[in-house]
Amino acid sequence: MLTQDEQLYVADPLALHHIVVKDQYIYEETDMFISTNLLIFGSGLLSTLGDHHRRQRKMLNPVFSLKHMRDLIPIFYPIAHQLREVLVREVRNGTEEVNVMSWMSRAALEFIGQGGLGYTFGALDEGKRNAYSESIRLLSYTNFSLMLPRQFLPWISNIGSPAFRRKVVEWMPYDAVNKMAIKAGDDEVRKQVGKGKDIMSILLKANMEASEEDRLPESEILGQMNSFLFAGHETTTGAVSRILHQLALNPDVQSRLRDEVSAARKEHGDLEYDVLMGLPYLDAICRETLRVYPPVTQLSRTTKNDVIMPLMWPIKSADGKSEIKEISLKKNTNVIISIIGANRSKLIWGEDAEEWKPERWLEPLPESVSKAHLPGVYASIAPKDDVPWWRKSMHWIQVRRDGNENGPFDITRNICFLSWSRDFLDDEYTGVSYHKGPDWI
Repeated sequence: MLTQDEQLYVADPLALHHIVVKDQYIYEETDMFISTNLLIFGSGLLSTLGDHHRRQRKMLNPVFSLKHMRDLIPIFYPIAHQLREVLVREVRNGTEEVNVMSWMSRAALEFIGQGGLGYTFGALDEGKRNAYSESIRLLSYTNFSLMLPRQFLPWISNIGSPAFRRKVVEWMPYDAVNKMAIKAGDDEVRKQVGKGKDIMSILLKANMEASEEDRLPESEILGQMNSFLFAGHETTTGAVSRILHQLALNPDVQSRLRDEVSAARKEHGDLEYDVLMGLPYLDAICRETLRVYPPVTQLSRTTKNDVIMPLMWPIKSADGKSEIKEISLKKNTNVIISIIGANRSKLIWGEDAEEWKPERWLEPLPESVSKAHLPGVYASIAPKDDVPWWRKSMHWIQVRRDGNENGPFDITRNICFLSWSRDFLDDEYTGVSYHKGPDWI
């Protein structure tokens, strides 16, 4: 990356299948990725490779069972209702601009805190501050600003003692470097985790029941805690915020979704897992948003051995005289997985691939989609364990102009949606804002 090395940018479906499924242990995370995550989060799923990673994943299997996902739903509802009341209060108080993404970030942190750790950060309480939650919120921006110095981590992270490296960090001229220190769970967190049906409780229980050789040490348990918090908080915030933005831009879709959700709530009240997962239009909106606007647009891998990468779609050689059906990659070749490239490919999804059209999921998809065999479980574009988070997030966001659940609400008039993200490969926008207009309520 620093010496103009060649990297391969891949969106071909067959190549992606080999990278993340068939040959996944040849295409591993980059040294910079592993070193950075090990220093920030500790030894967790985001910072381990090979047999070590597989052992951790085996221990986490009970966490993502269907039964456990069902048990999480009741944990989410009090948070959902609290968030709704916050937004209703903002609107009723005549606030001209409501930073919706900020509130989604707070809610996501509380979802992960209670659903993941059995711990409340009080994230929806403006009068309460939590040093750990503040660190989580600042992490992405700070991490991104350190892209250049992080390139050197694989070489310098083991130089000298930990105390020496700590001093080097303090002396560095980068102000952002000193913001990267994040605690591996403070005393308050330690006191509350492991006492309920949250992810960490299930993990601790499974760990205690595991054989000696499979059991994870406390340091790795803390590493999972940090990894869950960061990964879940970031992706949930981005996905739900993007859905709200699309609903603001498409009032007809918003209205149809409200009718579906309102009808279900009228019959069932707070929806149980099976009812929630059975709302077709909500499902279509979540799928389409994850397709067109994936929270993570690309991933990097490095080949650990020489390998042949096959292609579904042959490419022309430089001289234009022959077709290339496979690519020979040498060891230590960097490969960029283009999630957004595959999700928006016209060869897969048709000429309207770049358009946000939830209705496409309510009718048979093009045959090219099934033939592509894109990796993933949910709509071929997201891990199955993320599904309830997206649907749940959209189920509870029903704010009304007058607080009446059956009344109309034009989100483009009443809520200012401020969004910034570095995750887009295109330069569509860096901020969207709906300000007070002549028909402001």
